[in-house]
Amino acid sequence: MSYGINAYKSVGVKNDLAVADPHRVIQLLMQGSLENMAKARGCIERKDFVGKSQTMSKAMSIITALQHSLDMDAGGEVSQNLWSLYDFMVNHLMLASRESSVEKIDDVIEIMLKIKSAWDQIPVSERELGFRMLADRDSRQNLASA
Repeated sequence: MSYGINAYKSVGVKNDLAVADPHRVIQLLMQGSLENMAKARGCIERKDFVGKSQTMSKAMSIITALQHSLDMDAGGEVSQNLWSLYDFMVNHLMLASRESSVEKIDDVIEIMLKIKSAWDQIPVSERELGFRMLADRDSRQNLASA
């Protein structure tokens, strides 16, 4: 039964990603990190150290992917602050894993929830403006390199 549910969820995420704009992809990554941290927390409570290791690794990988998706040129100070926060979160999760600390996981979950909440509130008009700005920048770069 759980195989069927997991397969269904996997297909649902893949379908969502296939049609997602960049804003939605970031939302899905943030949600994935939160889900894996919650699973890791449960693994610690059940003393499932293999599961803890797997889910913590996934959460850290997702946060690292978020960190490396930042556009440091366009994002300025906001991107620099997010880079530092993501760096803190990965390091804090490493400590949480080593110490089997649900409190440290909760610290990171709290930070991610705040970031995701702010991200979710970006108006569609601002997202579209950002997409146009990136497309214009990419277009100028392509012309310059041609």
